[in-house]
Amino acid sequence: MLHLKTREILSKFGITRQTLANWTKYGNLKIKKRPNGRYLWDKESIESLNNYVDLKAAGIKPVGNNKDTFNIENRRYLGAKSRMLDFIDKVVRENTSGVRTIADIFAGTGVVTNLFFSQGKDVIVNDILDSNFMVYQTFFGSDRVREKLLKDKISQMNALPGDDNYVSVNYGNKYFSESNARKIGEARAFIERQTKLTSREKDILLTSLLYAMDKVANTVGHYDAYRKVLDNIAPIHFKYPNLEVKSSLTRIYHEDANELVRKIEADLVYIDTPYNSRQYGDVYHVLENVIDWKKPKLFGVAMKPKDRSKTKSLYSTSKAPEAFEDLVTHIKAKYILVSYNNMAHKGVGRSNAKISNEEIVSILKKRGRVQIFEEPFQVFTTGKTNIKDHKELLYLVEVMK
Repeated sequence: MLHLKTREILSKFGITRQTLANWTKYGNLKIKKRPNGRYLWDKESIESLNNYVDLKAAGIKPVGNNKDTFNIENRRYLGAKSRMLDFIDKVVRENTSGVRTIADIFAGTGVVTNLFFSQGKDVIVNDILDSNFMVYQTFFGSDRVREKLLKDKISQMNALPGDDNYVSVNYGNKYFSESNARKIGEARAFIERQTKLTSREKDILLTSLLYAMDKVANTVGHYDAYRKVLDNIAPIHFKYPNLEVKSSLTRIYHEDANELVRKIEADLVYIDTPYNSRQYGDVYHVLENVIDWKKPKLFGVAMKPKDRSKTKSLYSTSKAPEAFEDLVTHIKAKYILVSYNNMAHKGVGRSNAKISNEEIVSILKKRGRVQIFEEPFQVFTTGKTNIKDHKELLYLVEVMK
């Protein structure tokens, strides 16, 4: 049987060789390979690629076939850049040189950090949320872990009976079904009792819990509110994360980005700040509460703790331009790469940007030459807003010496 060559496949599907490499490396695309490492384009491999492309076109995140593991990108998150990785990678590859160390200082899910981590780059990753910091320790930490022991612990978590507890009392039949809320609370208490685990091993169990919660949450991907009709009743199931072992230097931070940039240096600093009034500590309060496990009293229909001050960001207020200028002024890097979307004058009130495209460009120009790249992007809305011609923008600054 005569198989097609890779260049013929690339032409047929309209993709680049780098995009194909990215999809197979950390995008869950499975393609057969010959003994010499080259792709084997038989009928099965072509069908696999065709299905993958169809899912991407429909805006669906393709996931791997292993039902007992998960990857860092397998969660829902406001502003997540999972669908923008090829775009970010292309801009960096084609317009920079000598980039070895990359700092992702508003890292969110960590998928952009993972893009460069998977390429063997040294990475600096930072976020203000406790739940995100824990995920970084899991996927980018370098401490050795006892995989067999942790998988056994996860099996024990899956076998927990699920009695009434703090989670079921506060979140049951709201953010989660009653049975799932009981299981979540029991699993969190179980993890807290594991006093003989290392810090990273405990973080791995907590990450397993967080990703499982995301799969069964009765929400649209955040916790500002829950669906009035409980439509996610699938039983929760805890899995083990797919962990890459790299010799790269990884530094993990958990602090205000404006303070952090005064202490670090990198070849490229990637910035993806919050741009609208949605405070991430508010929209992910359920995850923060379960991970921190301090069990505060909760208030209101959304069941939020009263004190959420530690996660408040100036970037979600009218002070965003001043905060952004302070940030950019103190960055020590060869390149600055900024993600932005053209929502500044579109959408409902809470989605309006707190800093405009013109303000960003003006501030960045003070540090060096600015190049602007754009990519069409299907924006998330709650169905109240019809946004056309939405684009994701990347601003690349080559910093003046």
